[in-house]
Amino acid sequence: MTTALRSRGLLTLAEACEELKISRSTFYDWRQKRRAPRCIKLPNGDLRIRRSELDHWLDDREDGA
Repeated sequence: MTTALRSRGLLTLAEACEELKISRSTFYDWRQKRRAPRCIKLPNGDLRIRRSELDHWLDDREDGA
């Protein structure tokens, strides 16, 4: 990823999937079902996920049990 995107806190789809330990197809399945973190779609069709959005999304799924 370029330094400019990294400095803005944007993750590639591959980076997000690696962090979540899921496949790309699982991410797309979640996205289709509106269960994935919000994404930014670039003009070339690539997806980026804000670090803050991923962290917030994970916090919302935290089990309080």
